[in-house]
Amino acid sequence: MSHIPKEVITVATHNPIAGPKTAGIRPTAELSAAYQAGVRPYAADYYVPDYIPQDTDLLCAFRIKPRGVDMIEAAAAVAAESSTGTWTEVWSNQLTDIDFYKAKVYAVTGDIAYIAYPLDLFEENSVVNIMSSIVGNVFGFKAVGALRLEDMRIPLALVKTFPGPRVGIDDERVWSDKWDRPLIGGTVKPKLGLSPKAYSTIIYECLSGGLDTSKDDENMNSQPFSRWRDRFMYAQDAVDKAAAETGEFKGHWHNVTAGSTEESLRRLEYCYELGSRMVMFDFLTAGFAASADIFKRAGELDMIVHCHRAMHAVFTRQPDHGIAMRVVAKWLRLTGGDHLHTGTVVGKLEGSWNDTLGIIDILRQRYVKANLEHGIYFDQDFGGLKATWPVASGGIHVHHVPDLLKIYGNDAFFLFGGGTHGHPDGSRAGAVANRVAVESVASGKTLQEAARTCPELRKSLELWADVKFEVQQ
Repeated sequence: MSHIPKEVITVATHNPIAGPKTAGIRPTAELSAAYQAGVRPYAADYYVPDYIPQDTDLLCAFRIKPRGVDMIEAAAAVAAESSTGTWTEVWSNQLTDIDFYKAKVYAVTGDIAYIAYPLDLFEENSVVNIMSSIVGNVFGFKAVGALRLEDMRIPLALVKTFPGPRVGIDDERVWSDKWDRPLIGGTVKPKLGLSPKAYSTIIYECLSGGLDTSKDDENMNSQPFSRWRDRFMYAQDAVDKAAAETGEFKGHWHNVTAGSTEESLRRLEYCYELGSRMVMFDFLTAGFAASADIFKRAGELDMIVHCHRAMHAVFTRQPDHGIAMRVVAKWLRLTGGDHLHTGTVVGKLEGSWNDTLGIIDILRQRYVKANLEHGIYFDQDFGGLKATWPVASGGIHVHHVPDLLKIYGNDAFFLFGGGTHGHPDGSRAGAVANRVAVESVASGKTLQEAARTCPELRKSLELWADVKFEVQQ
């Protein structure tokens, strides 16, 4: 065997089942006498019905459909797997205080499980960490056939580590000098396919007709037919022209969403260089980490960020599985979004009247009281964070204005897309009709009274008189 290299002989003679050389060495940590290897029910450790939640606990209300186990075991499995537990007993539990760090199911009412998580499980100022912990893994767990996070109480101690909106409702009213009515805007339509110059023409028509702002849609980024730099430049020119001619505050929400946070920040900086103080961001498709960076930089530049919730219905719409939109609204307000789309109730997008009222309260109130009718399971103290504008957008037109004001009140932002551009006389006339409708109803008049002196409003009322979307009460 002299022709075989020495290293090959070594490998060939090694016994692969002998184990590592350290196998016989004494462990660095002795096994506790209390440790019993094996599998035990999750409920034995994570169902603690006599536990009284602490002010510093993060609380969750989960709607659970158990599969193969009872409700208590399914709830305990959710608590365990979203905190300290795993499927079997492990010796290394003795190296920490599991009873302190574990989540605890403290109540089960019907198909709702209430779970308390100790504050120390969460990193400060990080919705990303909250998501990774609470909704990161358990939704694929076999012990649950369906799972929905209905609500979350973020303790005040954790709330105070978040920045919240930089501008908020009151400051934006001062900035725009718009009072005693909702802000009104319009999304450019068609949302895709327009050249930058054609796009800016529509913006100018909307703003000249009376809308406060116009807006890119969620999927307008930087496609071959409209590269972002050209679009931003032409759009801002249109804004400046309309503002000069009308003598009013005007703006456009430039969508800075891009394929990387670095690129989104570059686009935001360019908007600032153009003189704009308004940008838009698809906060869910981009992610909360990217959103936090965008909000921080926008705040440093004294800019407002309008947040589109593109993708939300993938996980918010189903009644028995996913995450309720009210939870997402809390996360967005904590992170610092200035505006948030909430649906409309009366428009084309899904969302009940009561659920929408709950979301509006979460975005605007300093302290939100539990209200099960509105889907709110816990009191929530926002610790002095500024309010986020609730945005009504999606299939709304002038006939919806009275109901929108009943639902939202004045501190809201109404976005008329097709309800502006679909007017028989074009976008400018549609903008006039929407402006008159909102101002009139906000001041106590009826649409019919306002239409007597506004032909543009009369035509809108006639055109869409029979266009209604089902309202889920």
